[in-house]
Amino acid sequence: MLKVLRQASLGVVSALALTTATLANPYEEYAGETLIVNFPAHPHFDAVMKILPEFTKETGIEVEVDQLPYLKMRERQTLELAQDEGEYDLIAYVVFSKADYVYADQLENLARYFMNPKLADPAYDADDLIDGYVYNIGFAGGNKGYLEGKTGSLFGIPYGSETSVLGYRKDIFDKHGLKVPETYEELLEIACKIPELEPGMGGLSSRAASGHHASHAFLLHLAPLGGRIFDDQWNPIVNNEAGVQAANALKTIVDCGPEGAASFGFGEALGSFLNGDTAMFLDTTVVAGQINDPAKSQVVGKVGWAMHPMGVRRGSQTGGFGIGIPKNAEHKEAAFLLMQWLTSKHGDKLVAMQGGNPSRFSTHADPDVNEKFPHMGTFGEALKHADPDWRPIIPVWGKINADLGTTLSKVLTEDLDVQEALDGVAERTKAVMDEAGYYTWQ
Repeated sequence: MLKVLRQASLGVVSALALTTATLANPYEEYAGETLIVNFPAHPHFDAVMKILPEFTKETGIEVEVDQLPYLKMRERQTLELAQDEGEYDLIAYVVFSKADYVYADQLENLARYFMNPKLADPAYDADDLIDGYVYNIGFAGGNKGYLEGKTGSLFGIPYGSETSVLGYRKDIFDKHGLKVPETYEELLEIACKIPELEPGMGGLSSRAASGHHASHAFLLHLAPLGGRIFDDQWNPIVNNEAGVQAANALKTIVDCGPEGAASFGFGEALGSFLNGDTAMFLDTTVVAGQINDPAKSQVVGKVGWAMHPMGVRRGSQTGGFGIGIPKNAEHKEAAFLLMQWLTSKHGDKLVAMQGGNPSRFSTHADPDVNEKFPHMGTFGEALKHADPDWRPIIPVWGKINADLGTTLSKVLTEDLDVQEALDGVAERTKAVMDEAGYYTWQ
């Protein structure tokens, strides 16, 4: 009798084991589906392409990628997301697209996916995602309409986090006994000291060309120096003391920069640093791969990395991409599983090891990642101070930004008085905001 009971028990255990094994594969229901995703031609997503076969191997879900240059990607998404049935199951987007897509009701709210126990991985650990970047790229409807807050919702997840860091020539700094700048005062002093110590070399290469390049560079300094474009009532304050200080900082950097610095876009500024024509570079973390690539860089092994210098506070930029599910996607649940896998600790480390930009604090601190890419520890520290509100994400920002960039270019090239220039921007911005209805409730 005991033998019979033991055999029966073993049968029950075997049945339970079989059931558990079946339930332990959350991907089984979706195996064989093919997702079509839209990603940009960008270093981070080049790394993503290398890990997608691992996702298919683990899940049985196939992935086809339509990888396009950013502007073409944005044009294609504008067309696809407006259709009743779209081609894409998952898309990458920048923060300004988030505002457009959410307002047009073209992105899925992710709440119901994370509420579904069959889809949501309990080990996902969302708290490990970089805070400022989640708020910048993923949230809408909260504070100011585009940040976190009690009325906000999550529409995307950061994937390919970028922030601003200071790259500096270790050999030049060691040669002249220079201290890596920790404050803006030190940064500007060294930027203008370098051309004296190294004739023909600029202090710091920066974007400065008319339009979004000049405004981007200005905003890069505005946040840490304590400034904002607007106060809490949407009144322009770009022309206050912090704004003037940020514009003067940009002018000093350009004046002490390499020849032609006032006309530099991002590519020219980076190229100047890659060619060894400047001693410092203050911009996005995404450039690290190129700086360490012998085919593109003449300063391989000579560059150190430091935090974005401090003004009255820490405040580095938030940039990069997020990924979201279109409202008109065909395979939404499988797309969520791909999104979750890519941004999980496992997926984030995989893409980091291929040279991508991780979106988790734990990945930046991972020993294997740091052994291969020693700069990741510094980048992770910088991301703790990434400011989700370093530029306003509102529909009229494009118009304001263009005016700001054009005006700042005149400051840099025509010696237009800084205070006068910013007063003009503030006055025109006030009119734009009034027309857009931002003062309706005042």
